[in-house]
Amino acid sequence: MQNRYEEAARQATQKFRRTAEAAAREGLIPYKSEEGRWIGSPYDGNSWWTGGFWPALMWQLYEREKDEFFLAEARRAEKLLTDEFRVFRYLNHDVGFMYLLSCGADAKLTGNEQARQDTLHAASLLMGRFNPAGYIRAWNHPAQAGYAIIDCMMNLSLLFWASRQTGDPRFANTARIHADTSLREFVRPDGSVSHIIELDPETGARVREHAGQGYCLGSQWSRGQAWGLYGFTLAYLNTREKRYLDAAVKIADNFRRHIRPDGLTDCDFCQPDTEERIDNIAGGIAACGLLELEKITGDPACREAAEKLVNGLLDHCCDWTDARCGILTKCTASYHDDGAGRHTNITYGDYFLVEALAKLNGTDPMLWL
Repeated sequence: MQNRYEEAARQATQKFRRTAEAAAREGLIPYKSEEGRWIGSPYDGNSWWTGGFWPALMWQLYEREKDEFFLAEARRAEKLLTDEFRVFRYLNHDVGFMYLLSCGADAKLTGNEQARQDTLHAASLLMGRFNPAGYIRAWNHPAQAGYAIIDCMMNLSLLFWASRQTGDPRFANTARIHADTSLREFVRPDGSVSHIIELDPETGARVREHAGQGYCLGSQWSRGQAWGLYGFTLAYLNTREKRYLDAAVKIADNFRRHIRPDGLTDCDFCQPDTEERIDNIAGGIAACGLLELEKITGDPACREAAEKLVNGLLDHCCDWTDARCGILTKCTASYHDDGAGRHTNITYGDYFLVEALAKLNGTDPMLWL
């Protein structure tokens, strides 16, 4: 099986060596590919939350090949992202996704001091979103002052990183407070997680749950489950505090129960059988989290589930031709809103596929830490 994953990683490297040139020519950060061309973000220009995954993909391939082309393309995209510091008004809690995986990866893999400073800048912006009532505010709309979302568990790694870099515990303390609020408010008894919880911005008390990008209120949006699985795993890796590991294992057990026989991932684990909506991004994220959990716990069931997810992607949803610029198909951004893409190629799906392959091949530089 190892040869299969190495061959897939080789194919991915070769494909992006060809198609990344088009992104550079067009001067954009790819969000998705359709009809043989790259398409930029659907909203907010280069402040859109997914922008860091393209340079992260380039850094993964650079670490594998040491090809200067990938380094140059990563830094081209980084420059577009750091320009967004001055735009500012669109930036939100997802500066973790945007800058830890781009500038932070640059600093980690090359020692670039400016990239390190840019990553610390992003960490300070994320700190600025902390509400002392106990959470990091997700979005900027005045009516969403109390909104926190499960995705932010992944952004916390930026804060833990900043404390290690500076020796200042405030960043890590903030991350722990938000993680503990998420543990209390998002994780359900059955191991599933909510997507959006609205809190009282004055007191931090729970106001209500919102359905978010899932099928309905109380359902299980699969990417949210994957963010929770990998996010609490990362919280444990950053702190070694058992409550986060226990949460990750609980969420992972629930996710594993919902993997389809073909290894693909429904967009929502509670969606009706009458309409097929698949989100393979969720499967890629979960595979990465499960592979890290297997390293921590030694539980072979975690690796078995991760391989089932990756094999499902390789068997059914990878386009290695030049008909499209990206690789992974059947990615869906949201259950009810097709504006950001349904059953298409989306770049952060490609990123998590490549990260999962790197983990399986023993070459992952672990850009999250």
